[in-house]
Amino acid sequence: MKLTLPCCARPLSGAVEVPGDKSLAHRAMLFASLAEGESEVRNYPDSGVTRAMRGALESLGVPSSLEAGVLRVKGNGFRPFPNAGATGYCGNSATTIRLMAGAVAGTGSSATLDGSAGLRRRPMNRVADPLRAMGAEIATDDGRAPLVFSAAGRLKPVDYAVPVASAQVLSCLQIAALGASGASRFTVPGPVRDHTARMLGSMGAEISSEGFVSTVRPLARPLRSLHATLPGDISSATFLFAAAALVPGSRITVTGIGVNPTRTGILDVLESMGAVVSRANARDEMGEPVADVTVAAAPLKAVEIKGDLVVRSIDEFPAIAAVAAFAEGVTVVREAKELRYKESDRIAAIVTQLRALGAEVDEFDDGFAVHGGTLTGGTAQANGDHRLAMSMALCGLRAPVSVEGAEILNESFPSFVPSLVALGVPEVC
Repeated sequence: MKLTLPCCARPLSGAVEVPGDKSLAHRAMLFASLAEGESEVRNYPDSGVTRAMRGALESLGVPSSLEAGVLRVKGNGFRPFPNAGATGYCGNSATTIRLMAGAVAGTGSSATLDGSAGLRRRPMNRVADPLRAMGAEIATDDGRAPLVFSAAGRLKPVDYAVPVASAQVLSCLQIAALGASGASRFTVPGPVRDHTARMLGSMGAEISSEGFVSTVRPLARPLRSLHATLPGDISSATFLFAAAALVPGSRITVTGIGVNPTRTGILDVLESMGAVVSRANARDEMGEPVADVTVAAAPLKAVEIKGDLVVRSIDEFPAIAAVAAFAEGVTVVREAKELRYKESDRIAAIVTQLRALGAEVDEFDDGFAVHGGTLTGGTAQANGDHRLAMSMALCGLRAPVSVEGAEILNESFPSFVPSLVALGVPEVC
């Protein structure tokens, strides 16, 4: 599928909703399977990555249904999955395989976790090694999927320093630690998303955090079932906010999105580049802060992004790069080597595709630099990366751009194009 967004002569405006947060959806499905009783979760997104979690759990014996955005799950409790020895296919979703690894290990299940060729290239020892230290028996293919778990006894508590600031790794270990014989402590080197601790805490788990140290106590009672509504996904909203920043005079509001401070780096970046960002109608859902967020266009200037801000916007760099291509000056991203281990090597992919569109871009081992005002147009490749597909397509709002392989955007944001049309983008093809 080739996607071409037309250059916009008129501002974009309006208020839209986006599908439920994918990070929370993964956790809601998995944690509901580990709870007692039936859970009901509204605004559940139906996309490729969320189907991976549902499908993998159903293969292991946890039934679920999804109708009109309402997910229902019959929990198995925190015990071995019913279909012993089954294979849970995780598609291209690293979140699915890493979080499920914690659940399989913590419940002492016998299972295999596998995925696509792309997922098989992702590093898995970052979860397998600490799980082995807790007593799990795991075989890998040279540190990559498939992960083959043998049934094991109760895990041992550990005091473990997580080498990378990764929410997927920390979440995996926190989930596993619920089944350990004593309290475990995990120390991360910097800020990470805390969705797992928040949601499990709302279900009755004892997870506390002080600074960069998380303490998890084994379950003293069954996890309560979930009955909640997922906030909108700020990662999806990012592409609409980027559109607002790119088209002069635009003003776009996305209602009811999660604004967890570990996820709002994109708002800080856009604001520092000159866009006007505001919030309204603040409230809480499932222990998560939620708000209506508005981004309005203003002259864009280059910025430098590094440190904690990288962690808080780690999934948003393709969109940030697209905006930077039209900012005044050189936007520099450093200390972001983790981008090389996403759905694609996102540093190399961002650099290659922006260059294909005529932009001047420098590549570093841990980041890149985009020279604003140099992008002229052309054809970009999605490279099997949903975020890259949408980000390169957004450049078409300011220059003649087409993206090949854009169907991959259905993995995460199937309503991307309809949302842009609703905001004023004409004649999308």
